[in-house]
Amino acid sequence: MIENAPVQSLQHAGFTIEGYSRAAVQSYWRIPEMKIGFDLGLQPWSFMGTENWFVSHGHLDHIVALPVYVARRRMMKMEPPTIYMPEAMIDPCTQILHQFTRLDRGRMPCELKPLKPGDEVQLSRELVVTVSATKHSVPSLGYIVWDCRRKLKPEYQELTGEQIRDIRLDGTDVTTEHRKPLIAYLGDTAPKGLDDCPAMYEAKILICEMTFVSPEHRKEKIHKFGHMHLDDFVDRRDRFKNELIIASHLSTRYHPNAVTRIVKKALPDMLDNRLKLWL
Repeated sequence: MIENAPVQSLQHAGFTIEGYSRAAVQSYWRIPEMKIGFDLGLQPWSFMGTENWFVSHGHLDHIVALPVYVARRRMMKMEPPTIYMPEAMIDPCTQILHQFTRLDRGRMPCELKPLKPGDEVQLSRELVVTVSATKHSVPSLGYIVWDCRRKLKPEYQELTGEQIRDIRLDGTDVTTEHRKPLIAYLGDTAPKGLDDCPAMYEAKILICEMTFVSPEHRKEKIHKFGHMHLDDFVDRRDRFKNELIIASHLSTRYHPNAVTRIVKKALPDMLDNRLKLWL
């Protein structure tokens, strides 16, 4: 496999989280077991087979690889991908692909689908993606992937299989949907994007930005431009119910060793060892 871009990887609860993210450089993630990816700030060759992508917003470090990804899949004779994004991005991205078609002399086949807060995307029988608002300097979205199962309603659990069958044949729905948040993804956002979607705190795995960590960087200014600070995690430490919290999108102003030192000073237990710095 050609290694054309950095990729870090870890496994948790049966899922593989792969990707790389640094502020103003590039952000891209995928969960291969779910066949989905988040953001297209670059496109590792190994990610090309993933056909469903959810883009958080239109800054270049999160979307610049869109034409490369689409063109590669066409070149390799793969099916056109489906790319979900904030509805305000659809027209500009359509024009970008059109212009690259002129430059490349090749088609850019893909399906761009607009999303807004409150939307849901049914990926499969058991996976649903919900969309929430985030707070950044451009239109932006957060995403949660849910495990959805149909379970027998309590009032029918003592019945026999034949009785349940007869009730179903009468047109009665004997099941109810149960959802569990599995993967939560926040691109660039101020804390409001996290706080306004409580399920982010409940997801098994949370991928979240922590762009700034230094005490010298003022939270008020950081929040104004749609980012989060280490102090925001400290202030919310009791709210995180996640099994794994991935802090990413760190500023290039920081050396990785400095980030580790500062974060461990502020959170010596690393949120009960659930906090992973993606450096």
